[in-house]
Amino acid sequence: MGAIEEEEQQVIGDKDSSESDSHVLSSSSISVDISLPFPLLSSRLINLCKDLFKKWSNLEDSCFSIQTVSGGITNLLLKVTVKEENGNEVSVTVRLYGPNTDYVINRERELQAIKYLSAAGFGAKLLAVFANGMVQSFINARTLTPQDMRKPKLAAEIAKQLRKFHEVEIPGSKEPQLWNDLFKFYENASILQFDDAEKQGKYEAISFKEVYNEIVEIKELTGLLDAPVVFSHNDLLSGNLMLNDAEEKLYFIDFEYGSYSYRGYDIGNHFNEYAGYDCDYNLNPSTHEQYHFFRHYLRPDKPTEVSDKDLEALYIETNTFVLASHLFWALWALIQAKMSPIDFDYLGYFFLRYDEYKRRKDECCSLVRSYLSSRSSG
Repeated sequence: MGAIEEEEQQVIGDKDSSESDSHVLSSSSISVDISLPFPLLSSRLINLCKDLFKKWSNLEDSCFSIQTVSGGITNLLLKVTVKEENGNEVSVTVRLYGPNTDYVINRERELQAIKYLSAAGFGAKLLAVFANGMVQSFINARTLTPQDMRKPKLAAEIAKQLRKFHEVEIPGSKEPQLWNDLFKFYENASILQFDDAEKQGKYEAISFKEVYNEIVEIKELTGLLDAPVVFSHNDLLSGNLMLNDAEEKLYFIDFEYGSYSYRGYDIGNHFNEYAGYDCDYNLNPSTHEQYHFFRHYLRPDKPTEVSDKDLEALYIETNTFVLASHLFWALWALIQAKMSPIDFDYLGYFFLRYDEYKRRKDECCSLVRSYLSSRSSG
């Protein structure tokens, strides 16, 4: 749920960039205000690009063409096309961080991960960083829709790619960050004050003592599963999956929420995104659809040979962590309700996610306790 973006042709990085892997990362102290009118924003971006890439420093401003690709909750993505001295046209993408995003995103962690994920073939190649954003290489591809994600062929490919993603090693602590992040969200979400009386009234209807107890309970329950800890995307919604239809090539993008976390959380969070921004949970994947995904995740080479025992274990793991995903994005939405300038009903989104959590809780908890009981007695 980390980004609400226009469903249109987008531009992102490709690992097959002409830039060599030994390329030294450019950096600049320049900051570009995301709220500037577009003409002024464009002028600042041109100055930024000239500062970052010395080969462009002497070009006329008219050699630069800038267009908005998408405007999301946590960033603004722009395509910069440059006509170089030799007549070649080169394009990059500039990602400007939105205001107050440090409340929900660890930028240092994101930049650390991007370098290694890019080297492993995921997402955009990082070319440069600046005070409030980054520059990446690009390809042309379209954003998936929630309906695309459930197509058997694409679901299988997402599963295979996610397995590879989870095998990438990111240096540093391998401690899972899910609960640290969730409790941090809880702390920030539970002390808000809204100027709007209607919003404040809705906010005051939330029992944060209840929410806290729910987090503790699900943390304890998932802890009984010994779920593998992997480097997780943590925001694998349709807007962060892109497809080059001509090449039939799938790309994962936007690793803003990436961290070491639990395998079941990453998959369960992805399944929650079948519901889209409208939270139509009738669209959640059926058991049959989930098993199709699990087969291709567990055995990308021989999906038909996955045992029933392994399918059941991953099903239980995933559908327990589904609950944690609802709590995570519910609290995230409260923070966004206060901090984000975008016109979206974040408070309403909190209740959609939290109500679905409560609706699914008894079923999921019963499922995992029954499973654990039968496993211990067996």
